[in-house]
Order: sequence, then structure tokens, then C-alpha cells
Amino acid sequence: MPIPLGVRRSGRVLAFDDSSGLGEVADDGDARWPFHCSAVADGTRSVAVGAIVAFSLVPGRAGRWEASDLRPAS
Repeated sequence: MPIPLGVRRSGRVLAFDDSSGLGEVADDGDARWPFHCSAVADGTRSVAVGAIVAFSLVPGRAGRWEASDLRPAS
């Protein structure tokens, strides 16, 4: 299934490890997407597990899709 670029998704942060900066978010369809702390839009490089966020998908490392531009969902 092709990934529509530029489409904002919403979901919940499932995991985030402050020491590695790696996390995972699940969209409303339960697809899981990895992200790096640099993808947190407010510059804090941290996000709470369980937070509801909006995000975009971008091509990431090793040819996989990653969540980017994570922001609190409004």
C-alpha cells in the first residue's frame, strides 16, 4: 500500500526511551511507526508515553517509513 506523503495522521505514543531518543507511535489504524527524538516538533526532544500526537510520515533510514513532525493533537 503506498504511503500518502503530506497527509497528517493522529495517534498515540506507545514507547519512548529518553536515553536512546527512540520511540514508536501507533496511528488510528494501529499501524506502528518508529521515530527519533529529533522528530519532536517543539524542540524538546522528548514526548510522554501515551501522548496523543499528530505526525507526518517520511522516508527514513534503511528504507523504512518513520513518523516526523510530532505535535500535540488539537
